[in-house]
Amino acid sequence: MANVVGFTTPLMRQSVGFDRFNDLFESLLNDTSDSFDNYPPYNIEKLDDDKYRIVMAVAGFNMDDINIVMQGGELNVSGHIQNKEDTEDGIQMLHRGIGTRSFERTFRLADYIHATGADMKDGLLTISLVREVPEEKKPRMIPINSSAKQIEGKKKN
Repeated sequence: MANVVGFTTPLMRQSVGFDRFNDLFESLLNDTSDSFDNYPPYNIEKLDDDKYRIVMAVAGFNMDDINIVMQGGELNVSGHIQNKEDTEDGIQMLHRGIGTRSFERTFRLADYIHATGADMKDGLLTISLVREVPEEKKPRMIPINSSAKQIEGKKKN
């Protein structure tokens, strides 16, 4: 599933900074129905033209339970609690209402977007993303020479 920042349709929910719709539709055809799972809930925020962030609600998970891997234009966030049935410090769990089931969420990133860091606070995982276009890929102005000056210079020689 894919998401373009600024769109709210389910089709556009898991890509950041995309401008190419063909890739989004192809990924929709290749995805299974499992990709429509909304756990854990998350937001994609655009901070400015080149900065984004993904905020995921991961209450019940510790930093050691979550893995973030960026590879080949995709950001994969997964969470798995090893021993959630174990009690700690003699506490007996009578009811477990905070969702801690394992998850894996993949976000497709547009060209030149990469993760710069992640923070976890108050049950929210925040992944910072930035678009860094190389100088040789940025648009540049090409000066226009006056052909009248070139012709006059040739006539004087």
